[in-house]
Amino acid sequence: MRAMVLTSPGAGALEARARELPVALPGEVLVRVRTCGVCRTDLHVVDGELPHAEIPLVPGHEIVGVVERLGDGVTDLAVGDRVGIPWLGYTCEECQYCKSDRENLCINARFTGYQIDGGYADYTVADGRFVFRLPDGYSDTEAAPLLCAGLIGYRAYRAAGNARRVGLYGFGAAAHILVQVAVHEGREASVFTRPGDEGRQQFARSLGAVWAGGSNDAPPEPLDAAIIFAPVGSLVPEALSRVVPGGVVICAGIHMSDVSSFPYWLLWEERVVRSVANVTRRDAREFLALASKVPIKTHVQLYDLADTNRALADLRGGRFHGAAVVKL
Repeated sequence: MRAMVLTSPGAGALEARARELPVALPGEVLVRVRTCGVCRTDLHVVDGELPHAEIPLVPGHEIVGVVERLGDGVTDLAVGDRVGIPWLGYTCEECQYCKSDRENLCINARFTGYQIDGGYADYTVADGRFVFRLPDGYSDTEAAPLLCAGLIGYRAYRAAGNARRVGLYGFGAAAHILVQVAVHEGREASVFTRPGDEGRQQFARSLGAVWAGGSNDAPPEPLDAAIIFAPVGSLVPEALSRVVPGGVVICAGIHMSDVSSFPYWLLWEERVVRSVANVTRRDAREFLALASKVPIKTHVQLYDLADTNRALADLRGGRFHGAAVVKL
């Protein structure tokens, strides 16, 4: 099979390789990949910003494909099912976090496209417990961004509680999905982009944002919650300055530059800063059901498998709106 492989930590690019088809062991499924979304986490892995990647590695964790073979013991999937494979690829189900409905924090967790070969290849193998049937109404291309941009955005959104005015810092794949959820639920979404990025700001307004401006601009009204998708630590105190007393600032990325120091008064009045780590199977089930009800429309830029490095470079350079998807 064809595969795009990370051969050394921090290489910054992938190598095209021919590989043997993987084998589905007991509890696993072999999936023929149709599409795979390109996530900023892939950039962090390829650029060496996340430690402990298992090299050589096939990245990619927004996988849409078809079940080709079932390993022994897999009973709730069938050959021919169209499925999605997300970031969380394995949990032990035995540690304190798994037993307290917090499997996203499992101390023995393994992740797709990081410790488990992912979707930038013709085929991949996944633990059958972490494979999900996909809702009808989405093409393979449209469904791919739901599997990480959508899932992590949804978990961050839930962390905002009942906030009526929500700010989104960084308007990429996750935020362009999340703003549609907020509008569907009758909330007011304000979007913050790089200063002067009129294209993204107009895109945000076209999806229902009540306001869009630069990352250092003041929204029309103070926010009840702010979600930071951009991996920029200086946005934490900036967002704190925009939320009301008792408001929350949620850091949704797996990697962020150092948070700059800030005066205590920004945190005072019971403001909260928290992070969101990974997702759970419950998140996946809830969000995939919600996606069809909204319905969420994903905006994608397509690339061939051989052009995966160009997709990563375009994401790094912010050269498209919405999400990038590799189509096989």
